[in-house]
Amino acid sequence: MITAYRDNGEAIVISAVKPPASLPADIVWIDMLRPDKAEDFLVESFLGIEVPTREDMKDIEPSSRLYTAEDAVFMTASLVYKADTSRPELTDVAFILTRGMLVTVRYEEPKAFGLFTAAMHRIPGGCATGTILATRLFETITDRTAEILENAVAKIDALSLQVFGERPVGQRRPPQYLEAKLMDVASHHRLVAKTRDSLASLSRVLTFLYTVPSVQENREATELCRAISRDIQSLSEHASFISGNITFLLDASLGLINVEQNAIIKIFSIAAVVFLPPTLVASLYGMNFDVMPELKWTFGYPMAVVAMVISAIVPYYFFRWKGWL
Repeated sequence: MITAYRDNGEAIVISAVKPPASLPADIVWIDMLRPDKAEDFLVESFLGIEVPTREDMKDIEPSSRLYTAEDAVFMTASLVYKADTSRPELTDVAFILTRGMLVTVRYEEPKAFGLFTAAMHRIPGGCATGTILATRLFETITDRTAEILENAVAKIDALSLQVFGERPVGQRRPPQYLEAKLMDVASHHRLVAKTRDSLASLSRVLTFLYTVPSVQENREATELCRAISRDIQSLSEHASFISGNITFLLDASLGLINVEQNAIIKIFSIAAVVFLPPTLVASLYGMNFDVMPELKWTFGYPMAVVAMVISAIVPYYFFRWKGWL
C-alpha cells in the first residue's frame, strides 16, 4: 500500500494497478506499508532510487543501515510495536530522504505513525520539505517511546505492590502466586529490553541525520535533531534505570519464593521433631521381649500414652519459647 501526503497533511492513496503519470508537486512524504514488487518498482520509477527490501533492512551493520546513494539518504531504524500486548516486538523501518521528500518503507504498523498522520495537519508551520517532516516524525516516534516507558513504569509499580504489598493478618497468597508474577516480570523485561534496543537504533539514526547537508542547511531541522538526540539520551538512561528495577523485582520475587518454600520445609521439620519422642516411646513398648515389667502393669498403657503426649508437648513449647514457631 502506498500513501502519499501533501505538505498540508492531505493523504492520497496511490495504486500500482492504475498509477498516476507523475507525483503532485506538493508531495512531501510517501509511506509504503507492506509494499509488493509492483509498488517498489512504481516508487523507484518516480524517484529514481532503489527501494530497500525487507531483507535489506534486516542487516545490522551500520554501513548497511545508514548510507547515502544516488543523492538519497537511507536510514533504517528499529521501532517498537505491539507495545500494549504481552509480546512486544521490533520492526525495521527505512527512512529515505530524496528530492526534497521523505519515503518510508515498513512492514508493520508502529503506533507512532498513526499518531503522526493524525496530527500532521496541526504541525506549526507545516512540513514544507521531507527533511522537516522526517525530523517531526522522529520527534513523534521519540514521544511514543517515552509513553511506552511511562506505561511500563506504571505497570511495574503495580506489580511491585502486588508482590510486596501488605496483606490482612492471616491471609495467605494462593499457591503458585509468586510463580505467576514471574511471568509478568519477564513480560515487562522484554518490553524494556526492546525499547532500549529501539532507542539505541534511533540514537544512531539521529546522529547520522544530523550530518546530512539538507538538515545542516535548515535551522529548524538542526534544532529538532539536537533536541531529539537529548531526549533519546535521557530515555536511554531512564530505560536502564527501569531495567535495574525489574532485575531487583525479579531477585526479590525469587527470594520470597525461597522464603515461602523454607517456611513449608520448616513446618515439616518441626513436625518431625515434635513427633519423634512419642514415636520413640511407642517403639520401646512395641518391642516383643519376654521380660518387660511394664507389660503386666495395670497402669502401663495410660502411663505410656501420657509419656508420649508429654514428650510431644515439651518440644513444641520449647520451639515456641525460642521463637522458631
